[in-house]
Amino acid sequence: MSSAPDERFPFRSVAIAVFAPTVAFAIGQGALLPYIPLLSRDLGASLAIAGLVAAMSTIGELVGNVPGGALVARFGERAMMIYSGLFVLAALAAAYFCTEWWQLALCILVTGLGTAVFSLARHAFMTTFVPARYRARSLATLGGAFRLGVAVGPLISAALISAGFDTSVTLLVFGVGALVAVIILFFLPDPTTTFTSDPSRQGQRDALQESSGMWTTFRAHGRTLMTVGVGASMMAFARNARTVLIPLWAVSIGVSDATTGLVVGLAGLVDFALFFLSGWVMDRFGRMWAVVPSIIGLGTGFAVLAFTHDIPGAVLAWIIAAGVLALSNGVGSGILMTLGSDLTPQHNPAPFLGAWRMATTSGSALAPIAIAGAIQLATISAAAGGVVVVCALGAAVLVKTVPRKLS
Repeated sequence: MSSAPDERFPFRSVAIAVFAPTVAFAIGQGALLPYIPLLSRDLGASLAIAGLVAAMSTIGELVGNVPGGALVARFGERAMMIYSGLFVLAALAAAYFCTEWWQLALCILVTGLGTAVFSLARHAFMTTFVPARYRARSLATLGGAFRLGVAVGPLISAALISAGFDTSVTLLVFGVGALVAVIILFFLPDPTTTFTSDPSRQGQRDALQESSGMWTTFRAHGRTLMTVGVGASMMAFARNARTVLIPLWAVSIGVSDATTGLVVGLAGLVDFALFFLSGWVMDRFGRMWAVVPSIIGLGTGFAVLAFTHDIPGAVLAWIIAAGVLALSNGVGSGILMTLGSDLTPQHNPAPFLGAWRMATTSGSALAPIAIAGAIQLATISAAAGGVVVVCALGAAVLVKTVPRKLS
């Protein structure tokens, strides 16, 4: 294996061009996501409806993934990150003036569309230009950058709410984060020009201009998407169930808004702290050593929730569950992006990554809908128990379908 190109790989450029705007955007996103159920409640939504409103962000990401792949392939990563950031800004401005929960739901849906394109653009860039030997560590670091933002964002929101601001301030924090990301991207040179000066990578850059239709992509990669993709979708279900159930649980057991943000933020720091370890384990021992412990740990955290809602120490159990879920999620930092990059055609990754992200995001989108339905038909404890079952099934599917060469 030739190492020269890898040794010259400019990680500092990647850090500035990809990680910095990711952190800024994620801080804003993290500041808002735990508070969507609370904003919905303030607009008159029930607990189940609040879960549905929270689902709109992920549904928007689901809808935006495949067309996002075509847009990134056509216009480039940096341009689409800028345009999608501006798109999110417009949606947040509209959300700030909402007076009904359904209006908020529509605005959150639109932010999800923009987030899908932003996330896909950065993933496509890393897949194309990062050498394979550094892929897991680089994508785990990208996941860590996102986790850092998601940890810091709720702490900022909690501090502002404790200082007397209304919960709607979380929309402003996301707006500032998106604006900072756009400014960073706008004033930096296009990072792809740095990498495509290497002729061996120019062909990869040119290939990104090609675009495959959604159904063509699914037909070409259907077997992969229906095997590994299904297991990855179940893991994504569990991950997003965590972001929905933790704040909904807080509403259900009467935890204050500021305390909710504090616990979510501290749990996010635990999650963030493990990103490098996760990437090192994947590169050194294989992908299976990250994905299986992660999904089993997620199931354990949901089991803690399922059996503790009505006990005297429900708040303490909720805090413990939040910690277990954060720890388990951190163990798998970057795993879904890494699997997608491992399995994608290297000459033109964006269309496949759009389909891969659609497969995984479908699990994420289904989670809050299923949780809202379970709460409406049964109880929030039953919803947590259902996620435990999904985690068990997901672990079995991933063990069986992840290619041995990656495991």
